[in-house]
Amino acid sequence: MGNGELHVISTGKQSPEKLVEIAAVIHPYIDALHIREKTKTAKEIYEIVKLLLKKQVPISKIIINDRLDVAYLMKAQGVHLAYHSLPVDLVKEAITDLRVGCSVHSLDEALQAQAQGADYITYGHVFSTQSKPGLTPRGLKQLRSISMSVTIPVIAIGGIKPCNVRSVVESGAKGVAVMSGILEANNPIEAAKEYALHLSI
Repeated sequence: MGNGELHVISTGKQSPEKLVEIAAVIHPYIDALHIREKTKTAKEIYEIVKLLLKKQVPISKIIINDRLDVAYLMKAQGVHLAYHSLPVDLVKEAITDLRVGCSVHSLDEALQAQAQGADYITYGHVFSTQSKPGLTPRGLKQLRSISMSVTIPVIAIGGIKPCNVRSVVESGAKGVAVMSGILEANNPIEAAKEYALHLSI
């Protein structure tokens, strides 16, 4: 792997079978696969993780979004918390060996996440993205400001393409998170390789 982390986040729109099929071929090139399936139950998410393991995707690369119960029971790499999830400090106190990340959208939220003990934060959306139509992107200047204000890794998200990975890393991000750029690419494995390449330059 390069210096920067490559996180891939499930879109919530693909079938578990399709997601698992892609994950099985891209996992050597990524650092983390986030299972972010807001409409699915804990049991359904657990079933997805079981399918991933069956296809040799390492549990050490799987991060479960919001569902602390599934992350803990499956011994995943970590859990990723949203604003509606349990508080970071509560989770860190209760379960010391899970990597805990959370989504932030401002400097105040970033500083609060760090103070509560988050291991990393995702910040965005940095560039305009189809998943947030009509919303003004936060841009590289704010990404740089947040990256300089915290000591924990900042993973940039939102409209990240291979061609802008360098500018994101140069703005202080320790990695990027991608959804459709890899999972909906014509050739997901080539897309994952391209992102990984730009993170390692």
